[in-house]
Amino acid sequence: MYSVVYFILFKGTRLNLTMIVQAEVKKSHQELCILDILIDDLKDIDFAPLLDVCMNLNTAEIEAVDVRNESSCVLNAEYALSLMRAINQKLRVVELQDVSFGKDFLRSSLTSFQEDCFNCMPNLMCLSMCETRITNLWTTVAALSKLPSLVELRFQYWQYCNDAGTSFNSSNVKSDSTADLGMLDKVPFIGESCTDTRELTDPNFSVEDPLRNFYFFDDEVVNHDVQSMVEDSSDDSEIDFNSHHHRYWLSDVFPGWNLPVPLQSENEDGEESSRASLTGNISDVSMKYMSRHASPICHEKHYREFMIASLPNLKILDNLPIRKIDKERATGIFSQYFEYLPYRWKHKESVVNILQKREIKSGHIKAKSSKRSPSYASGTSQYFYTRSLSAAKLGSSTWPFLHPLSLLGCELDKGFRPRQFEYHPTDSSLMVFGTLDGEVVVINHEHEHIVSYIPSLGAMNSVLGLCWLKKYPSKLIAGSDNGSLKLYDIHQIPRKITGIYGNSGCVTFDEFDQLTSVHVNSTDELFLASGYSRNVALYDINSGKRLQVFTDMHRGHINVVKFANHSPSIFATSSFDQDVKMWDLRQKPIHPCFTASSSRGNVMVCFSPDDQYILASAVDNEVRQFLAVDGRLHLVFDIAPTESSQNYTRSYYMNGRDYIISGSCDEHVVRICCAQTGRRLRDISLEGRSLGSSMFVQSLRGDPFRDFNMSVLAAYMRPGSKSEIVKVNLLASSGHAKDDSDDRGPCPSHSKGA
Repeated sequence: MYSVVYFILFKGTRLNLTMIVQAEVKKSHQELCILDILIDDLKDIDFAPLLDVCMNLNTAEIEAVDVRNESSCVLNAEYALSLMRAINQKLRVVELQDVSFGKDFLRSSLTSFQEDCFNCMPNLMCLSMCETRITNLWTTVAALSKLPSLVELRFQYWQYCNDAGTSFNSSNVKSDSTADLGMLDKVPFIGESCTDTRELTDPNFSVEDPLRNFYFFDDEVVNHDVQSMVEDSSDDSEIDFNSHHHRYWLSDVFPGWNLPVPLQSENEDGEESSRASLTGNISDVSMKYMSRHASPICHEKHYREFMIASLPNLKILDNLPIRKIDKERATGIFSQYFEYLPYRWKHKESVVNILQKREIKSGHIKAKSSKRSPSYASGTSQYFYTRSLSAAKLGSSTWPFLHPLSLLGCELDKGFRPRQFEYHPTDSSLMVFGTLDGEVVVINHEHEHIVSYIPSLGAMNSVLGLCWLKKYPSKLIAGSDNGSLKLYDIHQIPRKITGIYGNSGCVTFDEFDQLTSVHVNSTDELFLASGYSRNVALYDINSGKRLQVFTDMHRGHINVVKFANHSPSIFATSSFDQDVKMWDLRQKPIHPCFTASSSRGNVMVCFSPDDQYILASAVDNEVRQFLAVDGRLHLVFDIAPTESSQNYTRSYYMNGRDYIISGSCDEHVVRICCAQTGRRLRDISLEGRSLGSSMFVQSLRGDPFRDFNMSVLAAYMRPGSKSEIVKVNLLASSGHAKDDSDDRGPCPSHSKGA
């Protein structure tokens, strides 16, 4: 069997088609005709004729197409995607250096992919995306799962080196199967990115043949090109890619072994001999792998296990073989740290099937009342079908519907700059936000229009504290960082944005300097204020007076204070002194009911809607859940830190107390975790309206009326860019119309006071 390989080379604006192998093309099952497209130095003028060629490949005798680039070029991302789609079913290998396309190329492309983007590429076997900026595990897996023939995937290149930090390359291997130590490069280790090769190469770790995992990907197509697969082309030219490189491919991973690749037709003795040569040559040196050219997705916790468990057909990940023990370990890690579907559903099911089952069951079985209220509904629970529908919808919507709020008929010359926001506790259509300019704006977020507008008039700076009253739904408390505290009645405030505003419907309270937080108790009688001090002030809403200032409640300033949702005298405080404290007004808050601690400064605290738990968020993704009754630690959520002391993390409950959502100001992702097990359900990546522009989380809230809906206050990293409120619907796909995103779902079981 032999292969006929054609190359299309692009240099300047000239299109050349060159036959590299001079052979008569005979149409038989023993020949594989490959078109290798090298897009080095591709110009815009070259793209149209190339696209025409690729669109006509279905009628040509070419059986497989590889797309590569080996040096720098400038290519529009849409051109590359159009090229891949035009090749369609014959696409076999894609190897693109992100350096040549700019850092936003694959990142902006992949995060905008829909689930059907790879539907027409059934023969794509190898994909290399080293040095891209891809980060989201879930959308990446959803896109790649549409490639049934994908057997090798690479987001990083594992380079082997010894304990002394000496790196080995294929060019360093001598003909006598020994490494020339004098020619080795010195490179630093990257902490946890080093792995001992003795575990990876020990045949006793798996009953499967690890060498076979390297080469035999398709029983019908076995040739040197398939065996060599895709080599990482962003490797700083450290590896010599010559015409015989397939012979030394394993030597890039396992040092001191440069024997020819054992083909499937070789006898078992030859195969065993090669394996013995491999293990024998490395037994005297403790070798480790070091990650090179890694994409950010590689630094996600449990990345390798997640990819292996989610893409069962993979045989090689990041140029390392996937063995039986790797798959077993990946399955265990995935079930321990991740949730495949909400509410512990194991398999995806269509909405139609669930509705049919409900109709059939309702005709035979009467609903039975349950004496207990489990966090996860059983088949007889009143929440069973609503949660089943949520699981079905979320399972089919890997790319959630993200919609930035825009206010119709805004009469301001400049846009708003939101700094804080809150959902209304009883009216599902209302939301209030305060701005960096001291404005307070009440909006109907379903229809996107302004309900009430309160200008700053120089009396307020940034609005940092907002809280609705529950028994008086038209009233809210607003506090700014200059200490101003006011109560507003939105029924007495005009809708139109004008500079005319009196004091009607407004109550002014004594100032609280450097305010950061306000919160009203469950009976709408009292509210608390905290700020950049160790004190908390208590106010009476009916009289408009400050009743008391509690001093020295913490050793550091108190960033957030929260009343319980159902107990009017219980409140919690969080401080950058690393403590969270529970207090009771009935006992005169001199000594806390309990103190719970984090390892970093606490940014915020909140109660679960049923007051069973308190959720504390500390700097840099340290999120802990405590029992509200005594402060015992219940859960530590497994979120990787960024090692930044300025990465302020905020977390809230969603779907009652079933899930928590967490985001940080140095990251463009919102993480969704089960509040009962801590397992991760999803990561939601925030992307701005312009290509490749990431948004970062300033604040977020779960929608108290709609399951798996939330809003995120996000800001662009670019200086001078305005923040905006983004509505997120996890039950609708990003391709759905806006009307689908506003369908009101049933209230969660613990929606009160969220």
